[in-house]
Amino acid sequence: MGIICPFRCYFFQVQPWNANYSIGPKIFRSGSSNSETPFDFAGKKTQIAAIEEQMGQNDFWSYPEKAQEVVGRLKGLKSIVKPLDETIRASDDLAAMMEMAAEDEGMAADVPGEIERLENVLNDLETKALLNGPFDPNSALVSINARDGGTDAHDWAEMLLRMYLAWANDHEYDTEILDRQDNEEAGINSATVAVRGPMAYGYLKGETGIHRLVRISPFNSEGKRQTSFAAVDISPEVADEGEIEIRDEDLEEKAIRSSGPGGQHVNKTSSAIQLRHIPSGILICCQAERSQHKNRAMALKMLRARLARIEEEKREAEQAAQYTSKPKVGFGSQIRSYFLHPDQRVKDSRTGFYMGSFHAVLNGNIQGFLDAYLRYRAKGETQGSTKDDE
Repeated sequence: MGIICPFRCYFFQVQPWNANYSIGPKIFRSGSSNSETPFDFAGKKTQIAAIEEQMGQNDFWSYPEKAQEVVGRLKGLKSIVKPLDETIRASDDLAAMMEMAAEDEGMAADVPGEIERLENVLNDLETKALLNGPFDPNSALVSINARDGGTDAHDWAEMLLRMYLAWANDHEYDTEILDRQDNEEAGINSATVAVRGPMAYGYLKGETGIHRLVRISPFNSEGKRQTSFAAVDISPEVADEGEIEIRDEDLEEKAIRSSGPGGQHVNKTSSAIQLRHIPSGILICCQAERSQHKNRAMALKMLRARLARIEEEKREAEQAAQYTSKPKVGFGSQIRSYFLHPDQRVKDSRTGFYMGSFHAVLNGNIQGFLDAYLRYRAKGETQGSTKDDE
């Protein structure tokens, strides 16, 4: 019986113990192009060197927002390259350990544990390696809108907002609520929050779509089961210049009176801004700031993010054109169901990923769903969505 040593394809005959452990014959030589793997190790190291050279230029911080985006891209690359570099070195140590294990039963007992540790690291790295879209390293703008379901839908939209804020906090992302419109009875009509940090958009982009809640309504005196819906849209946060061009002649702008809670000032002045992008028909309204100028800048940022998302959807559609059938994805398609009645469970309609604890998910434990979606997209699934239980 033998063991395949990861990364360099060594094979050792190990006696007398039975070792059915293998991380597989994957090659990660630091000097290779790694065309056999999804990591492109050498390519990422080249990108890191180029970014570090760019950061050394005197005018690098002349445009702070663009500079922060570059720094975030660097952190994202290093989050893959550094642990991979360490794992390559650990594989050399494992190879030596396995050579000694062939003659030392005591040493052989330590081999399975080390292989399992490296396999877990590798699985995490493989997931990160799937974050290879042009905007994946960027921060994300998460927009949530209440849909069908009356008061329950507004409450559900606010529950989703808290869920994403909790996930971001658990993963040490910075967050900023850019816009929030509270509902008069309960919850919110809509909200937009920025989640800032490396790969935030790459992880969250699969959350775009309709999220469905089934529960006994706390707003229904008869205690009936209520189905509510909220729409989530994820867009990459992009720099003001360069990546997405917005021409003044393509915009219709209107100053409107702010609504909802916010004190005397917010209701006395027309500080809210409404922008309509004529070519795409996208309508953005921002009233988070007291200054009309700041609201306009924020509305432009949100519009630029939506346009970037549209561009990526076009690219993804072109890549998916090779398949004869494709599951419906994107804003407007139901992607996940959350059940509080008759029992607790959360199930993704696309990947089939399932969790039995509703409250754990709403407390921000959604990483399993995010990782499952990345693997699902990488495999080019074409069977369509799985059926949710009613």
